[in-house]
Amino acid sequence: MGIASRLQLAFWIGLLVFLAWDWSASPPVDLRREPPLIAAGSGQLVSGGHCSMGSGR
Repeated sequence: MGIASRLQLAFWIGLLVFLAWDWSASPPVDLRREPPLIAAGSGQLVSGGHCSMGSGR
């Protein structure tokens, strides 16, 4: 097994370990509180960072 194969194997194992950790450490997604995907650009108010603040006109 060459060095490239070992590095690839280490990468994929590391990625799988990270995904497993993230899946187990994250709270479950509450689909009822997620904004609908179809609402993008519809003018529906959103909550969040500075991008969702009104322009004050």
